[in-house]
This record gives sequence, C-alpha cells and structure tokens, in this order.
Amino acid sequence: MAIQRIFVSGRVQGVGYRDWVVRTAQRTGLTGWVRNLKDGRVEILAAGEEDALNALIEGCREGTPLARIDHVENYPADGEKAHKGFTKRFTA
Repeated sequence: MAIQRIFVSGRVQGVGYRDWVVRTAQRTGLTGWVRNLKDGRVEILAAGEEDALNALIEGCREGTPLARIDHVENYPADGEKAHKGFTKRFTA
C-alpha cells in the first residue's frame, strides 16, 4: 500500500471538487481525506494500491466540469497513518 499527499490548485473550491474526490476515491478503494486550504488549493491524503492512486491523481487533473485545474502536485506521504474510509475534512 502506498500513501500520497496531493495538492490541487486552480478553481477547485465551491465547484463540488471535494465531493468528486470522495466519490472517486471510494469507488477505487482508496482511504484517506480531502480538504480545502485557506490559500484556495485542495489537499488530498490518499492511501491504497498504486494503480488506484495513479488513477486518482490523473483524474484530479480534470476534476468536475466547473473546476479549472492549474496545477497538481503529489508527494509520497510516508509515515502517515492509515485511515478508514474516505472523508471530507474542514478547511485548514
């Protein structure tokens, strides 16, 4: 199992992006969370199989129809705790 921290910038708040991430992650068997950041980005911590993580990262480049994705960054998040399910968190 791998864990990735993903940051997505652009018009990603107020367009259903976090809900889309939750549905996509749950459908592919990933665990973790998604939250808005005060600087306008969305942060995702996702854990699971490499193929599912790669599919989520690629999907993040498109997101919802109302979103405009400027940049997607992802990093290994070694040392993070495993989560049960995939949830939406409050803005950080």
